[in-house]
Amino acid sequence: MSTPVYDISNDVIDQLVGLKAGDALHTLRHQRDKVAAATQGSYDTLFDPALEGIGLDERLLVALYACRLAGAADLAAHYRARLQALPADAAQLAAADSGEPEQLAEGRLRAMLVFTRALTQRPVEGDKAAIEKLPAAGISTPAVVALSQLIAFISYQLRVIAGLKAMKAAAN
Repeated sequence: MSTPVYDISNDVIDQLVGLKAGDALHTLRHQRDKVAAATQGSYDTLFDPALEGIGLDERLLVALYACRLAGAADLAAHYRARLQALPADAAQLAAADSGEPEQLAEGRLRAMLVFTRALTQRPVEGDKAAIEKLPAAGISTPAVVALSQLIAFISYQLRVIAGLKAMKAAAN
């Protein structure tokens, strides 16, 4: 897997917030461009099809579900669109989009979504017992780490977007 090169014109957060080069908020966000570049780099790495352990479709489903739980419709739409560009399973997409992973049969994706819900809504429930359910569902230890990193990144991404949107609304 190669290190992604930061292309400011493809910055997902700028696109979702509607920031344009020259806007005051865009300029403010890019004063420390290494933070924007690192954020986009994390996105590019976490959603790289070559990342092993968790399929790209599973990662996108987890992201969609986390956004849906947070009520972030625009970010959920972004991940839904990425999923729809793949040969995604309709039942899996419906479960992630509706917020009801229990609709799915026992298995990897259901375990990932239930873990996502625990970490995002009741972090205290993301304990050893919750983590141990993941390998029982066929998820390797490195994939558990990657899943946890993905959930943490989505939480960060949600907050950055919400903060920028609030700043943008306050400026108008």
